[in-house]
Amino acid sequence: MSTQEPVKQPTAELDARYSSALNPRPGAADVTATEWSEAQRLLEAAEIFWVSTVRPDGRLHVTPVIAAWHGGVLYFSTGMGEQKAKNLARDGHCALTTGGNSLTAGLDLVVEGTAKPVADPAVLEEVIAAYEAKYGPHITSPEGTFHGMGDALRNGDDVVFAVTPTTAYGFGREDGVYTHTRWAF
Repeated sequence: MSTQEPVKQPTAELDARYSSALNPRPGAADVTATEWSEAQRLLEAAEIFWVSTVRPDGRLHVTPVIAAWHGGVLYFSTGMGEQKAKNLARDGHCALTTGGNSLTAGLDLVVEGTAKPVADPAVLEEVIAAYEAKYGPHITSPEGTFHGMGDALRNGDDVVFAVTPTTAYGFGREDGVYTHTRWAF
């Protein structure tokens, strides 16, 4: 993305404590860390994410959001008066998760970082374009669930948060072979 710093590539580490390397079964002997490029591909394709924030009293607040991975940053939006926006105004630390619910297939992802409101109009336009490209008629069609979202973001009725990963985790499952990859940025 031309308006931001170059994307930092993470180091990947397989955590054998939570991988099939310690519980040998067919295919487990060759288990390796998941490549970051695979995690990025899934972040780009995922339609629903769950954002976890912290309330002032320390309780967690978890809610589904749509999000766009763009230029090494995960973007999501919310209304200014919503609980997650209030929580993030006080404490920007958060986690976004996505994945499936199968026990034997898939890769669940957790992205941890600090959510920062996007104020730069050029970046905001890039994020709106990324949302529209990803979610298509859900945003661009008058019948779409999120129609008008771009205007709400431009007008400041909703806020876009940028989460640059500080740490990410991948929990893979493939026919009973499990992996736990940690990416440090």
